[in-house]
Amino acid sequence: MKVAVCSAQSYDRQFLLAANRDAHHELVFFESHLSEETRRMVAGFPGVCVFVNDTLENRVLETLAAEGTRLIALRCAGFNNVDIQSASLLGIRVVRVLAYSPHSVAEHTVALMLTLNRRLHQAYNRVRNGNFTLQGLLGL
Repeated sequence: MKVAVCSAQSYDRQFLLAANRDAHHELVFFESHLSEETRRMVAGFPGVCVFVNDTLENRVLETLAAEGTRLIALRCAGFNNVDIQSASLLGIRVVRVLAYSPHSVAEHTVALMLTLNRRLHQAYNRVRNGNFTLQGLLGL
């Protein structure tokens, strides 16, 4: 399937191309966000892959449906940026990430707690400015 990937960053390209290696879909990457103003750039793609800052309201979905889009895949768990009712009426299937890894969320939380406790953000800013003093940077 030919898939337009909107709001694509370098890491999106890297991981999506690796994941697609055996599936052989044709992925076309766009750095631009999908919106009413940019909706024509992905017209004609059977599949469109979007992220949180893409806006798929009724007018965008109508354009996509008229040009043959039948699948919208979200690279996020939230779907408040998609008019689900309009997509359903237009025959466009919408899929999303069901949930984020609880292990990843927990690891990130612990990393943030350590950053605060060890004041890494303050130390980083000081070092960036050439200040290597430890005053006020001791952990709690």
